[in-house]
Formats: sequence, C-alpha cells, structure tokens
Amino acid sequence: MNPLIGIGLRPPHYDDLRQTRPAVGWLEVHSENYFERHSQGFEVLSELASHYPVSLHGVGMSLGSADPLDQQHLRQLAALVRDIGPVRVSEHLSWGSIGGRYFNDLLPVPYTRAALARMSDKIETVQQTLGRQLLIENPSSYLQLPGEMSEWEFLAELSRQSGCGILLDLNNLHVSAFNHGFDCADYFAAIDLDAVGEIHLAGYTDKSLPEGHLYIDTHSAPVAPPVWDLYRQICARRAIPTLIEWDLEIPPLPVLLGEAELASEIISAAPSMVTLAGEASHA
Repeated sequence: MNPLIGIGLRPPHYDDLRQTRPAVGWLEVHSENYFERHSQGFEVLSELASHYPVSLHGVGMSLGSADPLDQQHLRQLAALVRDIGPVRVSEHLSWGSIGGRYFNDLLPVPYTRAALARMSDKIETVQQTLGRQLLIENPSSYLQLPGEMSEWEFLAELSRQSGCGILLDLNNLHVSAFNHGFDCADYFAAIDLDAVGEIHLAGYTDKSLPEGHLYIDTHSAPVAPPVWDLYRQICARRAIPTLIEWDLEIPPLPVLLGEAELASEIISAAPSMVTLAGEASHA
C-alpha cells in the first residue's frame, strides 16, 4: 500500500491492528479521546505509535467560537503532542461552545472579517504553544450564516494570515457543495494545494426530506464515486497524505483496508506520483 495512505484508529479495530499490523502508511486519532493517560486507548495509541506515524485530529477546540481559547484543552493537547510526536496536528473550521455551553456538533462559522481575525489569532496562539503548524479542515454544513466572503475565500485567507495549513476533506466538500449549490471547482481554484497537508475521504448519507435531499456527513459508508472523482483531480496535481475515515457503523478492518487500497491505487497511478518519483531519482 502507498505510504501516503492512512486509516483512522478506532476502538473496534484496536486488537486487529495490534495483532496484524497491516501495511498502512499511518494512523489518525481524535485527539480528545486520548487526553486521559491511564486509559486503554492511550495505551494502544502509545504502542501503535512505535510502529506507525500518527496524525492527531482535534474535534473540541472550538476555534471559531467568540469565546477565548480553552487553555486547559490546549495544555492537554500540547501534552499529547509531546508524548506521541505526531506527524500532523489538525482541527476544524467550526465552533462547538459558547459562554461555557458545549454542543455535540461542529457548527458553521460566519465568514466575516471579524471571525477571520479572531480565528487567525487563536490559531497563531495554538501553533506557538505546540511549536508546530496546525491544519484546519473545511467543514460539512447544512446551513450558511450571513457573511462577507465564501467558505473557500475564508479558508484560503485564514491560511495566509495565520500560517496554518489546510486539511482538505473531500467528502465534506462534496456534501456542502450539494447542500448549498456551489461548484467544487471554485473551491479548488481558491485553495493553494501547497498549503494542503492532509486529505480526508469518507462516506455520507443521502437523507430524503419533503423539501428534497440533504447530504449528511456521517462517516458511515464507503467513499462515494463523486468523492473518488474529486480525489483523482487532486492526485493529478499533487500527492498528499490521505486518510480513510469511518466513524459510525464501523465495518471489519478488512473493509476499511479495502477502501485504503483503492486510495492507494489512485494516488500511486497519478501523474503527481510519477513526477515525484522522477524528482527523487534525480536528487
């Protein structure tokens, strides 16, 4: 399997991964699930981190909130980074708390200049504390708040202002493009691929409503054909570390590895990989 392809480490696969150590390039975990040092999860992650590169993907920092940064959360993340030594650290273009109240969701940010400045300042603080770049993931969304720019303009400018990288989730992109009626090509045109440090691929749910269809980012199914098509477009331009995510209705490990193998075949056959191989041979 191509070493750029990784899978999410989830509890149902702990034993299989420890026993079989499949030939995936890397593993990714949700950071907050491993803050507790005396848990089984942290023990498993520490063991597997000696065999695989690990990427830490946060879901609870609420960078888009009007609230100040949660310093306790940041300290716990910094400790996990020190202990695990991840290859990448990422978070979301979203918010999930306000005034001490927490929501079990990643909520959309208003794409305004004020929100941009506030979020950029927070990211700079996080990066200084961790001593490394943070990747910010584009969201899946089901409503849009009034704003002054598009999502892709906001994300591109956030990267320029704060120095953060981008985690480009192609499933989120497809879901949001369908729900809001924008063109993925506009997103690709605005984003500097050199700033993209990681790609996510996952499955979504097509929910039928009286008003029509809504795509929901459930991570509960195989990667859909339109998302694979977006991935081929990216791979034609640049080879980027890629994760297969599966968080609900988690299948047996061989099914997840099968999805990873599909991604491996696409990225390995892409012109970008040929270019990289040529550059390496002349190095």
